[in-house]
Amino acid sequence: MNVKVIWSALRLILLSVIVLGLGYNLAIVGIGQVVFPNQANGSLIKHNGRVVGSRLIGQQFSSARFFEGRPSATSPPYNAAASAASNFGPTNPALLKEIRTNLAAVLKANPGVKASQVPPSLVESSASGLDPDISPAAAYLQVPRVARANHLSRSAVRNLVASHIKGRFLGIYGAPYVNVLELNLALLKLAK
Repeated sequence: MNVKVIWSALRLILLSVIVLGLGYNLAIVGIGQVVFPNQANGSLIKHNGRVVGSRLIGQQFSSARFFEGRPSATSPPYNAAASAASNFGPTNPALLKEIRTNLAAVLKANPGVKASQVPPSLVESSASGLDPDISPAAAYLQVPRVARANHLSRSAVRNLVASHIKGRFLGIYGAPYVNVLELNLALLKLAK
C-alpha cells in the first residue's frame, strides 16, 4: 500500500474526529446554552435560592402534607441513574401485585377514597420510572388529605391544583398534567 494514501486516510480520520467528535458536540452544547439555557442545564427548580429538584425527574414525597407523584420503577425510588420501567406485561402477576400494593398505599393515605376512584397514574409507574407529573384527577383525589394536613380549605387547595394544570402540547398532543414538585412548592407558599 502506498504511504501517501495511508497518510491521507489518517489525516481524514483525525480531521473527522476533531470536527465531528469535538466541534459538533461543542457547537450543540453552545447552541443549547444560548437558545435553551434552562433545559440544557437540567430544568432545575430553585426554592429559597437552593436547587430542590428538576421539572423533568419525579421525587418521593412521603409526608401527608404533600401531593404524591407516580410510583417509581427504579431502585431506590426516583433514582435518575437507574431509569427503567418494570417491563411487566398486562397479564404478568408481578404487575398485578405491584398495582395492588400501590393501590393499598393510596387508599391508606387517602381515607374515604374508593379503589374505583383512583386514577392509573397513582398506581402504575411510568415507562422511565421517573415521571414528575400526575393527571389532574390524581391531584384532585389527594386534595382532602393535603388540605387537612396543611390546615387549609379544600377549595383553596383545589384552586391551587387547577392553577397548576398544564394543557396538551399545541392543544392536541398528550394529556393534561400537573407537575408534582411545582405543585408542592406552591403549596408551601399557600400554607405559610
